[in-house]
Amino acid sequence: MSMRKSYSTDVSDEQWVLVEPVITAWKAAHPSVSGHQGKYAMREIVNAILYQNRSGCQWDLLPHDLPPAGAVKYYFYKWRDDGTDQTIHDLLRWQLREKNRRLADPSLVVMDTQSIHAAVGVPATTTGKDASKRVPGRKRCLAVDVSGLVVEAVVLPASAHDNAAGIALLDGVAEQCDTVTKALVDQGFKKSVVEHGKNLGIDVEIVERNPADTGFVPQAKRWIVEQTNGILLFYRRLVRDYEHRLATSRSRVFWAMASVMARRLTGATIASWRTT
Repeated sequence: MSMRKSYSTDVSDEQWVLVEPVITAWKAAHPSVSGHQGKYAMREIVNAILYQNRSGCQWDLLPHDLPPAGAVKYYFYKWRDDGTDQTIHDLLRWQLREKNRRLADPSLVVMDTQSIHAAVGVPATTTGKDASKRVPGRKRCLAVDVSGLVVEAVVLPASAHDNAAGIALLDGVAEQCDTVTKALVDQGFKKSVVEHGKNLGIDVEIVERNPADTGFVPQAKRWIVEQTNGILLFYRRLVRDYEHRLATSRSRVFWAMASVMARRLTGATIASWRTT
């Protein structure tokens, strides 16, 4: 690592130890035809991705003491396309769950969707308008465990119904974790999601609001996914959807949560950009 002044988003030595084996294995599996080892340290590439995720800057506005945008984009897109970003994310989730004295994979997930405004220039073919919330953009869909850790993430046009989101999330959860037997959802999800869950061996429970409640009343367990949505909004690249591809938006969620989990595993903190 260079002697540059560090950014608060940089991975510490302890955090790099958690991530480095995956990156090293990836490099070994993708040797250069010419034998070149690469001009930039992999740790600095990861630092640049985390910096952009947290700050929300454009690729070309990455600080000059980080690797150039072209190099960072190359690895970001490679890791997005071959699933390395999710491999890093899932490894950290397993370690954090075990640190919290839980099994590596959960038995229960909580699912929800959040409509996010899309930035100017995002292709209209991958966006839509959420009719109920009147939000033009995309729908970020999460399945989290009882600790709020992301098990699966799906990004769809905002016009997609919650049923489509629920079915996609259930498919992803079932593919990754055969231990999940129950899912909690809100009333936006309908019977088709419940039936699809049965086919996958997952009991989907629609948690209904108590008619006697007035105002905002958090629902036990199901509210944890809202907390995760709030955590993601500390990452400015996720406050608005800037990405041209849905897969890129999904990757941003994994990198944000990887940063969160690496800090929790090492007891580190980072200052909030919210000052009031």
